[in-house]
Amino acid sequence: MPQRPSFPSVTRKSFLRGMAAAGAAPLLPVAAAEAAVPVRRSDFPLLHDGTAVDVFVDAADDPAVIRAAGDLQADLERVGGVRPRLLHTVPPRAELLVLVGTIGASPVIDRLIGQRRLDVSRVKGRWEASVTQVVDRPLPGVGRALVIAGSDRRGTVYGVYDTSERIGVSPWYWWADVPVARRDTVTVPAGPFVRREPAVRYRGIFINDEQNLTTWSHRTQEPDKHIGPRTYERVFELLLRLKANYLWPAMHPYSDFFNKHRENPELADRYGIVVGSSHPEAMLRNGVHEWEPWAEEHRTEDGTLPLYDYTVNPSVISAYWRARARENAAYESSWTIGMRGLHDSALETQHATTVPEKVLVMNDIIADQRRILAEEVGPAAAPQIFIPYKEVLELYNAGVQVPDDVTLIWPDDNHGNMRQLPNDAERRRPGGNGIYYHLSYWGRPRSYLWLDTTQLSKVWQELRRVHEHQADRMWIFNVGDIKSIETGLSFCLDMAWDVDRWGPGDVEDFLVEWAGRQFGRRYGSEIAAIRTEYYRLAAQRRPEFIDKAVFSTVHHGDEAGRRMTAYEQLLDRARRLGSKLPEAYRDAYYELVEYPVHGAWLMNLKYYWADRNALAVRQGRGAGTNRFADLAEAAHAEEQAITRRYNTEIAGGKWDGIVNPYPSQIPKAPGRPAVTRVPRQETSGLGLASEGNETGADRPLSFSSYTRDRRFVDVFNTGFLPLEWRAEPSAPWIRLSTTGGELTDQVRVWAEIDWPRVPEGTHRPTLTFTGAGRSIQVPLLVVDDGERARRRARGFVEAHGYVSIDAAHFDREVPRGGARWRIVRGLGRRTAAVEAVPTTARPVTEDLTARSPELRYRVRFATAGTFPVTVFRLPSLDERGKRRLAVGLDDQPPTVLSGQAIATGNRGDAWARNVEEGVEKLTARVTVSAPGEHVLRVFMVDPGMAVDQIVIDTGGLAGGYLAPPESYRRD
Repeated sequence: MPQRPSFPSVTRKSFLRGMAAAGAAPLLPVAAAEAAVPVRRSDFPLLHDGTAVDVFVDAADDPAVIRAAGDLQADLERVGGVRPRLLHTVPPRAELLVLVGTIGASPVIDRLIGQRRLDVSRVKGRWEASVTQVVDRPLPGVGRALVIAGSDRRGTVYGVYDTSERIGVSPWYWWADVPVARRDTVTVPAGPFVRREPAVRYRGIFINDEQNLTTWSHRTQEPDKHIGPRTYERVFELLLRLKANYLWPAMHPYSDFFNKHRENPELADRYGIVVGSSHPEAMLRNGVHEWEPWAEEHRTEDGTLPLYDYTVNPSVISAYWRARARENAAYESSWTIGMRGLHDSALETQHATTVPEKVLVMNDIIADQRRILAEEVGPAAAPQIFIPYKEVLELYNAGVQVPDDVTLIWPDDNHGNMRQLPNDAERRRPGGNGIYYHLSYWGRPRSYLWLDTTQLSKVWQELRRVHEHQADRMWIFNVGDIKSIETGLSFCLDMAWDVDRWGPGDVEDFLVEWAGRQFGRRYGSEIAAIRTEYYRLAAQRRPEFIDKAVFSTVHHGDEAGRRMTAYEQLLDRARRLGSKLPEAYRDAYYELVEYPVHGAWLMNLKYYWADRNALAVRQGRGAGTNRFADLAEAAHAEEQAITRRYNTEIAGGKWDGIVNPYPSQIPKAPGRPAVTRVPRQETSGLGLASEGNETGADRPLSFSSYTRDRRFVDVFNTGFLPLEWRAEPSAPWIRLSTTGGELTDQVRVWAEIDWPRVPEGTHRPTLTFTGAGRSIQVPLLVVDDGERARRRARGFVEAHGYVSIDAAHFDREVPRGGARWRIVRGLGRRTAAVEAVPTTARPVTEDLTARSPELRYRVRFATAGTFPVTVFRLPSLDERGKRRLAVGLDDQPPTVLSGQAIATGNRGDAWARNVEEGVEKLTARVTVSAPGEHVLRVFMVDPGMAVDQIVIDTGGLAGGYLAPPESYRRD
């Protein structure tokens, strides 16, 4: 692979901003009401007064370039309503012309280079690079030309599509119905603009678990196929517009395998897409569909079907691979070597039962495949890749010999956490390293195929770590059905092109820019804020992972209810913004913004009401029990309704079948939660449960002058007949949201303290609830240290029997030994997390207080004692190492905490819990010698550790799924 230039590159971000400064019109799609950008005399008009500039591409250029030039022709028509001519011979006279060509394949481009009219010094010989520049009098009879020249065929193609995006044609114009704003005049700046080679050489997707895509394709694209050439043409175009170049095609039983339709590989080559295959599909063979017919034609001597087992039938399997190598030798392909079982199952080896024996078998398999490729494909058999996925990783680590020119593709744990990254020796291999990363997944412990729910800052953190470990040859992203992953995929491919484009503090800026390109710049910031909050809530628990009794309905102000309030506010925000958009943008907005928010809210909402229903049964409620059951089922019905709308109404029914939260093949999907109803009884009765109690009021309502919380009491009817009730506080400084009335099912009463009226000290007042001939008292614990103490407090203050800390709110960060902690915005369950970097730093295992980078938090304790401190770290793995950090208080020796380092692939164990919850809770104990101010210290042991929250339980911490609300603090 050519070396990347040593001088700073013009990032795509700065390129777009530079064009904005130069007056490009428009860089970001402009909604109908937005003003046009002024035209500068130096700009090049592609469309002017209803006339489009013709596009020239030499007929001798690569078919991929000629085809992309045709897309530019179509894009200019989309913008201006007029279709330019696509020329293959230079016109005798033209005032303006677009010249598209590849260095070494276009005589016109080569002539301009030879005449020193076109500077390609930073492009020539590079991988997929290009330059765009206006050249005056480039050819006899041509006044000015916009020249798009690529270092190779895809470099030219990307230059073409950059121009299309610049004039307002989104890569998602078809796949997400992003409209193209119409204009009579469109210009681009004179340039030159150099698009350097990408950070990652091969960048692409795996269409996987594609049941919905197959259903949609069969219904709307190709009724006689189950994903065929017509669908793949759309996929190829999308990939190129996103600056990708690589595909693992659909491979499941319900889809047609890629090579079934011979037009597929031919089309891919014509588009310039490199086609490979996934970890169970060695040598471009789809075992799900192709092995059984092959075995039928190659029965053994005794007439039985040969097994897909290299220790039993090596010659039959070798011939099976050879046939595909010969058949696809002419295409630009990626060859997966090694072997797993059929259809994503483990390697079968009847005559090799131990790991060392299986290693030898794998070595033989690789040698055989390499021989086949050398004989059938020759030097063009590149790249070759080896994917140590699941059980194959164990064999690789046990000694499988992968030739140095083969690219190692490191998989994540299927949930966005890299399992293992290359060591020093592997980084030196000429074949390099890549990754296989999931944005969508089917399997253990739970599947997530429905929505794009992986937090972008999490993706950024892992991909940065990957690139720092020099895994930069190939990045493949599992995108499921493609639809719903639009935003995440765009971000991943942006990073693959320019990994330095976004830093730890500005991932949301990607969303601002990306949303602005789809919907107009005026809406970019608000859509970015909506998506950021959507990802944050998904980081707490993916909507696909929701289940009964996950979030607490009784602790921390009803943490489940607070989450639902956040979702409801988010949906309201999304709807209000959607109502402001021009009508043409409504379909795209529904697909990219509103439906994901609405669907995630409803998935959570129905389980929230089901949990309230189950709690109501335990509490002995009457009418309220059935009310909660009705609400749960109504939320489920609404979820089905919005999905029907997506499939049958949006874009005129274009996406029929593409969205389904519950495809029949998906395991462990949340569905319709069971609810309980109670028979109506003509009775009434007063019952209550105060916050922190499932029933009754044994745990007092806790109030602190620092946190100034509000607390709730659920007052309910144990029957079905209305009753009159009232509430009375024992102190005049207790405020209630309501003090009585008629009660049919239930009411939530909120209690707050009027702090200026409270005497300093500790108080134990009560609330008295009466009704239906019954009186119930609710105890309160009110601690008022006074306003002066509140103003003078520094750091985090203990209250309610705990201290809750957001890790990004440290008092001081102490770098040591070339390593440090940095804040990553938008990462974790709140607003930011901290990460130990560089991720390639060496572990610090001795003398931590002097050698390890450190975070310090000031904490004011009200009590003394030995208390558990729990660190909420974001899961990360290292199957050849450890995942450790350390915590300590003041000058006490720190305690090293070890996190889960291995992905087991099981259900119900530590790894499964971590990926379901998005955090791992590591607990040590610290001793507070006396009340007052102390310093909590967090040390890096292994690099790349990310810490989200820290909770110290001083004796009052209530149960809950999330960390409690952050403690009061002053800097």
